[in-house]
Amino acid sequence: MEEILHWQPAIERLDLLADPVALAVKDMGDDVLATGIDPDLADTAAFCERYGVGLDESANCVVVAAKRGGEIRYAACMVLATMRADINNVVRRHLDVRKISFAPMAEAVGLTGMEYGGITPIGLPADWPILVDANVAAHHRLVIGSGLRRSKLAVPGAALAGLKGAEVLPLAN
Repeated sequence: MEEILHWQPAIERLDLLADPVALAVKDMGDDVLATGIDPDLADTAAFCERYGVGLDESANCVVVAAKRGGEIRYAACMVLATMRADINNVVRRHLDVRKISFAPMAEAVGLTGMEYGGITPIGLPADWPILVDANVAAHHRLVIGSGLRRSKLAVPGAALAGLKGAEVLPLAN
């Protein structure tokens, strides 16, 4: 049975956001919406099924660890939930690194100040590149994480593409 989502301007529901997300969303205006959800349903497939949101209306944020010459740099990749980011080819080449992998959960959580399963590009460390798939950037509005497992954000794709450090690329395969 589908549950109803109660969307409100995120700026009015900072209690639903991780601290770094709450700070960043203050500059984004009323176009970013937030809603509470069951934290056990934060994973995209479970969320979409329970709340009647299409996978094509959702986007995932994955954190990658890019290595070159002993140095590790982190980046975020945003792709539609129906697609997979081409980490080993497109992302690795774009970041000009020799080795790339998904960041371990403890690192991703510790570096972002967000909960695993709720990581979002809004509020990430300022020096991280945010690679936004062109399909995400072109979308009218997408459901993404809020930094916490107990809520979600609805954000225009253009707002994600306009984040500081964001670059729009064809990431998905």
